[in-house]
Amino acid sequence: MFSFKFLGKTHIPHHKNTADMPAVRMPSPKEVLLPMAQHIGAPATPIVKIGDEVKLGQRIADPTGFVSSPIYASVSGKVSKIEEYLRPDGSKVQAVRIVSDGQMQAFEGLTPPTVDSLDALIEAVKESGLVGLGGAGFPTAVKLGALKGGKVDKIVVNGAECEPFITSDTRTMLDNIDLIREAVALFERFAPSVKQFIFGVEANKPSAIAKLKEAFAQNDKVVVKKLPARYPQGAEKVLVYNTTGLVIPEGKLPADVGAIVINVTTLAVLASYVKTGMPLVERTVTVDGSAVKSPKNVIAPIGTSLAEIVEFAGGYVEPIGKALVGGPMMGKCAASLDEPITKTTGSILLFNVKDSEEKQSSNCIHCGRCVTSCPLALNPVEYSRALDYDSREERIAILKREKIMLCMECGCCSYVCPAKRPLVQNNVLAKAQYRAYLAEQKAKEQK
Repeated sequence: MFSFKFLGKTHIPHHKNTADMPAVRMPSPKEVLLPMAQHIGAPATPIVKIGDEVKLGQRIADPTGFVSSPIYASVSGKVSKIEEYLRPDGSKVQAVRIVSDGQMQAFEGLTPPTVDSLDALIEAVKESGLVGLGGAGFPTAVKLGALKGGKVDKIVVNGAECEPFITSDTRTMLDNIDLIREAVALFERFAPSVKQFIFGVEANKPSAIAKLKEAFAQNDKVVVKKLPARYPQGAEKVLVYNTTGLVIPEGKLPADVGAIVINVTTLAVLASYVKTGMPLVERTVTVDGSAVKSPKNVIAPIGTSLAEIVEFAGGYVEPIGKALVGGPMMGKCAASLDEPITKTTGSILLFNVKDSEEKQSSNCIHCGRCVTSCPLALNPVEYSRALDYDSREERIAILKREKIMLCMECGCCSYVCPAKRPLVQNNVLAKAQYRAYLAEQKAKEQK
């Protein structure tokens, strides 16, 4: 067990420039590229071949393993290639490329699922291809499996959206409140162990908070909790603690303390699938940043290239210094605007050259700000120190003692560091080394 203070206290600029802009649906892109790994767990396996005609919502890949998710065609058209795709993290997976016919014709076999029990609801969620749309990408059906034991009595709905710029979840709360209400009703009916639904929303979204309170004014099971607009309020451990007071122990999940966390847009898509039978084929993406001509929220087919979405948003007005998929704190740099959006892409941020300049780092001054800003009170200085050791045994000993695997790579340490040291990058490297060590130990035990 580790001790907690008030979790999430870093003040970062909000830049919620598109919060008042309803999402606009873009026309069919020229083509989509659908990687088989758009979720945590085993990649999906293609079930189509080159030359196949497919339609919107048609399954093109099956899940492999318990923690996996199916993938569906997000346009109608023809499979032009099944290729190797290099992901932003450096790993390679298969990807299906579909050339659009521009018609967006829906697959004839789509029908709303029959949901008459908790098992049927979970199976429907599995078939929908739904994963955590807040960015984590954990298959939602696997998460909902925790409801079967009857020990989960709280569903925490993540509407924090704490990263700067991103407003896609905000638009869900403002524009799709009926779907959110329908999703809550499904859980009330089929998961009777759940006694409370807690919506955690940052205070910088007053319209969304008001909308939720109005929608659930007559429902005593629903609590809308206004949270301080401090980063990283939307992180799972942080959100559970700040909405319920429950501490998730090291190595445990929210279900171990009687709660599950569901992103608010995930909740809305769940209800939409049960209502229409259309699986997860599109999502709302915030397009913003200093190089973007007309920031806006765009509803785009999954697999659409960053370039086509940005073009729909008016293009860019300055040379691009950096393109981010996701927020500025935890997002990944895109190597090219040819990269596709995936199920977990909440934003595309393009910054001009000036805003993209790398800060010059200097020696650590031992001020301790990285420690005091860490929502889990970890010590990034120790992780950096561990990387400097030649001895692997000494590195591993430090990383184990300082609980490196608790780091959620939120970026608070790097953000507050006056010496501009690449602390979160060091944490990522340290976690990779520790994971490799754990994998080796497990392999030895299995021999």
